[in-house]
Amino acid sequence: MSIWLIGSGLMAQDYMKALKALEAPTTVVGRGAASAKAFEEATGVPVVQGGLDAYIASGAQLPDAAVVSVSVEQLAPTAKALLRAGVRKILLEKPGGVDSAEVREVAALAASLRATVVLGYNRRFYAPVLAARKMIDEDGGPTSFMFEFTEWSHVISTLKKPAEVMANWFLANSSHVVDTAFFLGGAPEKIACFTSGSLDWHPDCAVFAGAGLARGGAPFSYHANWAAPGRWGVEVLTAKRRYIFRPMEQLHVQEIGSVAVNRVELDDTLDAEFKPGLYLEVRNFLEGRLEDFCTIEEQARRMNVYDTMCGRAAN
Repeated sequence: MSIWLIGSGLMAQDYMKALKALEAPTTVVGRGAASAKAFEEATGVPVVQGGLDAYIASGAQLPDAAVVSVSVEQLAPTAKALLRAGVRKILLEKPGGVDSAEVREVAALAASLRATVVLGYNRRFYAPVLAARKMIDEDGGPTSFMFEFTEWSHVISTLKKPAEVMANWFLANSSHVVDTAFFLGGAPEKIACFTSGSLDWHPDCAVFAGAGLARGGAPFSYHANWAAPGRWGVEVLTAKRRYIFRPMEQLHVQEIGSVAVNRVELDDTLDAEFKPGLYLEVRNFLEGRLEDFCTIEEQARRMNVYDTMCGRAAN
């Protein structure tokens, strides 16, 4: 199938590596000359410069599918441009938009056109995550789970990002770990959220805490303090084991009746050769195996939860 890869930044380079390995005929469409040159030097693949709108206006034949790997503030406009042009299968980089309104706009347009849009939460396709999901099912499913999404404010405050991206950093970045937690433990059905504090670049809050019930009945809790030390982490408990992702790239297990925590050795060859999770993500997308993806519709439904977790009123 023919593919358009929209964007020529570092993440697009990672996508191109997977697309080349999968022998997917790909046309790369970018905007800036500098990023295009760097992309071409890194991948050996030419970039059509001038941007997506100009390329569509040139009468280029539409692809079977598109992969969108642009900056967060350009995700929703790019996805909508592709949908309006007639592209009906899109792998859209996470989180799908800069805020809940943009995510809902993309979801509504995709639904009206009966298009398929899935999000590139590549952590769902990490070898440790997929292994844990299988083991959790074998254990009888999760009985509870917890997660932390503390961000390092002293680092993030120095980033050269648009203010709207910084103000929505939970969605732009923290949702990576939150999505993984709900992927393993079950989608949230009920939730109670509490916040406090603020940061110059994130005025809504600096501290997050809460708890809820997942769709399968497992209670969950979470915590994050962006004004204190911390790190990302997910723990899922079953009747037999505790599955620990801290760091997120590794799976550790504690067996019932033991205090020992042991790392699970896995075949992570693909995660080592490519950006972790990306090869399987792209392969499943190309093959139409979409059951492990977060769809844009699912993301839109989750926006009320994410806004509430940030101390915002749900819409």
